[in-house]
Amino acid sequence: MSSIIVNKAFLEDMETIQEIGKETFSETFSGSNSKEEMDLYLEESFNKNRLTRELSNPESFFFIAWEEDHPIGYLKLNSGSAQTELQDEISLEIERIYVKSSHYGKKVGQLLYDKALEIAKEKKKTYIWLGVWEENPRAINFYKKNGFIEFDKHIFRLGNEEQTDLMMKKILE
Repeated sequence: MSSIIVNKAFLEDMETIQEIGKETFSETFSGSNSKEEMDLYLEESFNKNRLTRELSNPESFFFIAWEEDHPIGYLKLNSGSAQTELQDEISLEIERIYVKSSHYGKKVGQLLYDKALEIAKEKKKTYIWLGVWEENPRAINFYKKNGFIEFDKHIFRLGNEEQTDLMMKKILE
């Protein structure tokens, strides 16, 4: 296997983020959700206007994992008012760690998580937090393995459906 690198993403990477976001979200969640709700969510979350706003926000940070010249995953972080909920100045939100299913088990998620940890420490954050679907045991176990604990729940909207996310956080040292 060739080496995997993680690079910061910029506005000119919008189409790559859009493609990998749609692909990885579909791979992970289409078996558990209706096609209509998936299509609605993908259009809402990965349209060019929204991604342009997100990539232009100075409080959001995107990173793409590359294997040679192929994007295989990405990370989206939010700080300050860009956070989806807590908006705590001392925290950093991991909004997305998405990895192509072809690269499960190849430590891509860990590399992206390690980048999130590096950014949190650079920005002198006290803790990192995230929301993860309660029916995604693979992700929940990944975060627990990395020291996250559940502290609350919130509603995640997938199209018109409401689903429950576990809110998890990790205190940084």
